[in-house]
Amino acid sequence: MIEYENLAKSNESFFEGYRHAFDQILKGGWYILGEAVRNFESEFASYCQTRFCVGVANGLDALIISLRSFQFKKDDEVLVPSNTYIATILSIVHNGLKPILIEPDINTYNIDPSKIEEKISSKTRAILLVHLYGKVCQMDQIIRIAEKHQLRIIEDCAQAHGACFKGKKAGSFGDFGAFSFYPTKNLGAIADAGAVTCNDDRLNTKLRTLRNYGSEKKYENIMVGFNSRLDELQAGFLSIKLKSLDNINDHKRRLANLYHDGLKSDFVKPVRHPDFTDVYHIYNIRHPQRDRLRDYLLKREIKTEIHYPIPPNKQQAMAGIIDNQRTPIAEEIHQTTLSLPISFFHKESEIEKVIEVMNQF
Repeated sequence: MIEYENLAKSNESFFEGYRHAFDQILKGGWYILGEAVRNFESEFASYCQTRFCVGVANGLDALIISLRSFQFKKDDEVLVPSNTYIATILSIVHNGLKPILIEPDINTYNIDPSKIEEKISSKTRAILLVHLYGKVCQMDQIIRIAEKHQLRIIEDCAQAHGACFKGKKAGSFGDFGAFSFYPTKNLGAIADAGAVTCNDDRLNTKLRTLRNYGSEKKYENIMVGFNSRLDELQAGFLSIKLKSLDNINDHKRRLANLYHDGLKSDFVKPVRHPDFTDVYHIYNIRHPQRDRLRDYLLKREIKTEIHYPIPPNKQQAMAGIIDNQRTPIAEEIHQTTLSLPISFFHKESEIEKVIEVMNQF
């Protein structure tokens, strides 16, 4: 069986380092917002080409706290891609704001810059974009639009650790870069974990206050905050894996190149362009008979996933919120997309086997 993911295998080369970090932190006796968190925050900020990194509990909190820091008014509007995981939209809703869906570019699956301005209103305050599957959005155009209309930019970088556009890292373009370190990510912890990157001193201070009960000084609370702190253990583990992130991304690019060169043209493959350094958190193809293809592969002992089977505006939770917004392009993607095996533990021979089987479909 060629598995889609196996976290034990993906992390096996880090086990010794993890055990050493666990032992140090356990014996150190400081388990919340200590040296391990400070070290990782510094290391990840440097990696992302930003001044600051603030560790939080998970990727959703990274988005929620980023939006909360702007203190927008209730029902202010945030532009967001219609083709994304629901967490992106939940962060807007949890802040009492209104999500306005922007359709994706059918070729990149990311937000289509040409469709943004038509959705801007007098209540629009921000663009919350998503670097989906590990490809950075077309940031030149998006930044121009945001500056023209005085909009904030929040980057959802949950799938884009180390991805670049014209040499600049995901998480360094906007006011905030919100990261998830969910275990399956290219830079994955072994539990929930997240972080926010930024370059502004004031926003950095606000993030640190919000994540810790709204407190800058112990037992003194200056705003309504959260309990959302990256813990010492996950920070220690992430520092170890961060040293290998470029190797992880390089490995996934090699596997992606095999798919790109080997799969027949029946399958719609991810687009490539020299301006973009993709990290392939997910390698997705599209096919009009996606479900039959997936069953065909499983019968031949190849596991796949669907990212994602239901678009956000069709989710029951979004009834009365965004279910009245039409998204035919996003829906076409959700009906045809299929994610192929491309983990750090996969061997080139396994990918070649997947290609061989798929080309017989």
